[in-house]
Amino acid sequence: MSPRAACRLDALGFEQVHDYTAGIADWKAAGLPLEGSTTDVQQVVDATRPDIPTAKPDEMLGTVWQRTEAAGWDEAIVVDCDGIVIGRLRGRTWSHDTDVRVVDVMESGPTTVRPNGALAPLVDRMEERGTKLVTVTDPQGVLIGVLVRQEAQRLVTGEPPGQIWVDCDGCPGQWKLQPSNPAAQP
Repeated sequence: MSPRAACRLDALGFEQVHDYTAGIADWKAAGLPLEGSTTDVQQVVDATRPDIPTAKPDEMLGTVWQRTEAAGWDEAIVVDCDGIVIGRLRGRTWSHDTDVRVVDVMESGPTTVRPNGALAPLVDRMEERGTKLVTVTDPQGVLIGVLVRQEAQRLVTGEPPGQIWVDCDGCPGQWKLQPSNPAAQP
């Protein structure tokens, strides 16, 4: 019905009409908001952190390491000019010469998951495989963030997260330590 509805709205004089041809499954997989009834199943997006450092393929490894360390991370995700995930920097990668290009030392094609997947089964798989972190992308491969297993396990078991995402005026937001008693905060 979407194409018919778009055509009808256009005929009625609406100027900004778009037919989302990829469908609802693609919309959900991109982690975009939904209306209507929802289930109580926790999704990957509920534990996804958008603050993972990123790098461009042509950057120097030393520059990226400084930025990554300053942000409190030991991993970074490599994205192309469109924000599509193409690699990952972690572990022994950081021991390379600092003047080497990221593209020459990155792990290519890291595993990714979609934000609308069920959280608990993913956390279980991560635990079984000893995976610390997994990259979350939309269906086109654009970085949304990462899921850190330890933080996601807390959410699955009902514990409050150690950190929460806080929006702020004039900034894109940031992670802050969760207060020990959120009800006592002004």
